[in-house]
Amino acid sequence: MRSLKGSLLVCFFLLTGTLFAQESSEQGSLQSGTIDSQFEYLYRVSNNYQEYKVVRRSYLDQLKSNILDSIQTMRGEVLEMKQEVQSRQDSIRSIQQVLAQTEEEKQEAIAAKDNFSFLGIGIHKAVYSTFMWVLVAALAVALAFFSFKYFRSFSKIKRAEKDLTDLQEEFEQHRKNTLERERKLKRELIDAQMGKS
Repeated sequence: MRSLKGSLLVCFFLLTGTLFAQESSEQGSLQSGTIDSQFEYLYRVSNNYQEYKVVRRSYLDQLKSNILDSIQTMRGEVLEMKQEVQSRQDSIRSIQQVLAQTEEEKQEAIAAKDNFSFLGIGIHKAVYSTFMWVLVAALAVALAFFSFKYFRSFSKIKRAEKDLTDLQEEFEQHRKNTLERERKLKRELIDAQMGKS
């Protein structure tokens, strides 16, 4: 009898310990793990009544609390992610503004490099270069034209000088001849007057 009482006592302690361990493991399963694993655990530990499952109200309250905590945590994470996304979008917008400003400054620098002021007028370098080459070509044509005219005039002047020299020599020769004839005529006149007298 004593051994039966001892055996029963041992069985009672074992059963109580097992139930306590099972209850603590049940509580542990509702305390940790994913929501899916908590539902699985709840389904496993619930009793059957006809075609329904009977679940302890404390388990449902614990599961509800866990789900609400998870939802609250997820909402916080979603809010943090939204804030992070918003912050990144703001950062992207500011980077795009800086990029647009940099692109505008680049275009202005290119325009400033390709343009300059000449006599107070903004001129593109290609237009200025073309204008200068046209001006150089026009000056070269003018130089060629005036050189041609100068050398042509120079040759005419040389010819005119030569003609003038020839004419002066001819005139001088003619004058000498005329003086000589005049002297001759004067002598003849003087001789003729002397001969008459």
